[in-house]
Amino acid sequence: MRRTVLETFPAGGPRGSRPAEEFARRRRDEGVPAEVVMDLDTDAFLVVIPQQGAESR
Repeated sequence: MRRTVLETFPAGGPRGSRPAEEFARRRRDEGVPAEVVMDLDTDAFLVVIPQQGAESR
């Protein structure tokens, strides 16, 4: 599955802070199917959406 990255957040945020989740929640409130995934190679949280268009089947 291909995805589009909307935003990247470093994994080392302050304890109790979840900026990636908050950003994704705001996008979902706007009707965008955003979700948070972890990129282990860069140690970052990515807010992504499924790629739209002819390639999605």
